[in-house]
Amino acid sequence: MKPSDIHKEYDVIVAGGGVTGAGTFYEAVQKGYRVLLVEAKDFAWGTSSRSSKMVHGGLRYLKQGKFLLTKAAVKERERLLKQYPGLVTPLQFIMPVFDDYGPSRSSMKIGLSIYSFMAGKKQHKSYTKIEVMEKIPGIRKENLVSAVGFKDAQVDDARLVLRLIYEGCRLGGTALNYTKVTGIERDRKGYLAVVNMMDEHHLAPFEIKTKVLINATGAFAEILHPSPMKGFHIRPLRGSHLIFPETIFPLDRVLSFIHPQDLRPVFLFPWEGSVLLGTTDVDHDQDMETEPFVTMEEAHYLMEGLTHILPNLNLSLNDCISSIAGVRPVLSKKKKAASRESREHVVWKNKGLITVTGGKLTTFRMLASDALKAAKSYLPKPTNLTFGETIKEQPWDETCQDVSKSVQERISGRYGSFGYQIIRQYDKELFSPIENTKSLWAEIRYAAEHENIHHLSDLLLRRVRIGLLLPEGGKKILDRIETLCKPYLSWNNKKWDTEKKAYINLWETYYSPPEKRES
Repeated sequence: MKPSDIHKEYDVIVAGGGVTGAGTFYEAVQKGYRVLLVEAKDFAWGTSSRSSKMVHGGLRYLKQGKFLLTKAAVKERERLLKQYPGLVTPLQFIMPVFDDYGPSRSSMKIGLSIYSFMAGKKQHKSYTKIEVMEKIPGIRKENLVSAVGFKDAQVDDARLVLRLIYEGCRLGGTALNYTKVTGIERDRKGYLAVVNMMDEHHLAPFEIKTKVLINATGAFAEILHPSPMKGFHIRPLRGSHLIFPETIFPLDRVLSFIHPQDLRPVFLFPWEGSVLLGTTDVDHDQDMETEPFVTMEEAHYLMEGLTHILPNLNLSLNDCISSIAGVRPVLSKKKKAASRESREHVVWKNKGLITVTGGKLTTFRMLASDALKAAKSYLPKPTNLTFGETIKEQPWDETCQDVSKSVQERISGRYGSFGYQIIRQYDKELFSPIENTKSLWAEIRYAAEHENIHHLSDLLLRRVRIGLLLPEGGKKILDRIETLCKPYLSWNNKKWDTEKKAYINLWETYYSPPEKRES
């Protein structure tokens, strides 16, 4: 859809195409409002495609005394597991306990008992030292006491965002990527009246009338709405991950451990046929207008932690496939260490301009709900008072039996109400995996046909994630991708050549292993 195709007036405009903006958009559409979502870059371009992929209850926030935040996150995790099977999936954690550093076995048991109580069912178990060594081959034996295991969940963060946006569009909403809010205009009484925008590709300005703009732009929130809280400002914090092939250390659960340098939790976890190591928590001092990247200092920090917990793994940065960094928006006075900052969200309200920032991926629905509550006085009465799934998925029938049950679950989870259409319409050959990833060729074609692709990076880094999972970002299969997508993207040969070169350059600059980038 182009800016010229949209209406001149909306009940609600949402700025920001991350999970907070997407969740707000989806809920507002469900309530019957006329809603437009705009994103300055691509949907899920920012933090919401660069997270640790975990839908977790916030166990570590118990230590900070954030009981309500933990309880809310546990509740939301359970809801997401039920609402998005195949996309949000259960995941087991194991955390070794040592007697020379890190939390003690007794403190972990107390915390996990509270965690289980909040979930309404037991979430944890204990392992003996012998059991730990069996489950984690090569683990550091020195001072090892035992381990605790607990339950949480995992998601493809970008696909969650995309599912919220496209199902919101199917319900009647409108969403535009590469469309930036450049300013606002108010009426004589100071209330919001007009939102100014820019089509970033054609550099074409336009304006839309509205009484509500929900600013969900994350780390960029103060550009539109300076903090009204004295002394508090957005503190951009970077979290970085290194990505390795699954063969280096096959995992069926998350290995959670305490970094010896600063006693922060670090994770080694399976995702989409690879293994991720992360995350860091440092002030983001890079250019906010360019893509964040993992520094060598962060890479060495992560590898130091991994070597400490798995001293005989014999893994180096040379084994790294790719890297990814995201920027968390945290409201702060900058008086605490980065890892001790609160992840709770805030909502600011100023005569139709509503800003929501902070928070966690798991609790995006709470942020959306609070933003719409703040906007309530500026909006007409909603036509639908409940927030839940309103799109009924079609039942799988005999025409879907040519693909495996695991493929059906993947497609259903990632594409929701559109999944049936994909299975029905595409040839069986397209449901084969792309190289050694879990991504399917059918997903590439579907994205090219239906998912607002403006650049090759949109396709390979967010619609599917093979740019993170394959060596050199999937460089060797770009020609095959071009052949498959050419009928569905209106790009001529010159445009394809330009896009491939731009994608390779982007990947090498921001997503390649840090050691190769700086060599």
